[in-house]
Amino acid sequence: MSDCIFCKIANGEIPSRTIHEDDFCRVILDLGPAARGHALVLPKEHYANIYELPEDKTAQAFVVARKMASRMTEKLGCDGFNIVQNNGETAGQTVFHFHIHLIPRYKDDGQKIGWNPGSPSDEELDETARIING
Repeated sequence: MSDCIFCKIANGEIPSRTIHEDDFCRVILDLGPAARGHALVLPKEHYANIYELPEDKTAQAFVVARKMASRMTEKLGCDGFNIVQNNGETAGQTVFHFHIHLIPRYKDDGQKIGWNPGSPSDEELDETARIING
């Protein structure tokens, strides 16, 4: 897409602090990081979200994410790692170009990436499973 900022970054039209690039994607440092080393996996082709991303490209994106998480953990000495992928505004997606957040975590970094656990009844779980499987 001609007006997509992540397309422009992924394809080198806008400068970035690139930490990996191949034919499929560019991995850049996030300009508003949650923690030191926070990076984004950006496919060079435009897909708004995971629902548009072909299955083979989905696999490719997560192989890159795993490889980069391993490298970043080794090089940055982080204590843990979040791999986050949001789809849709309600889920926290703010740029509508599929991307994966790679977030190194450090003890006492002050970040809270999570949710409040629910407590559904057995009936609610059964109904949800029925809906998904039906």
